[in-house]
Amino acid sequence: MTSRLSDNTPDDWWFCLKHHTVEPRSGCKNKDRLGPYATREEASHALEKVEERNDEWEAESSS
Repeated sequence: MTSRLSDNTPDDWWFCLKHHTVEPRSGCKNKDRLGPYATREEASHALEKVEERNDEWEAESSS
């Protein structure tokens, strides 16, 4: 399922890089987090998604 990136609705979730926790919109400053994500579950996998994308970009750049 493709995630939706909304206009910061109250239902958005973020992954805090400082605390390594999932937060609602009212959490830490945006500079310290990844998101928004459509669901809490999706936000909980933010670091995995970053790693996957980095691996993909690295593979593309070494081709």
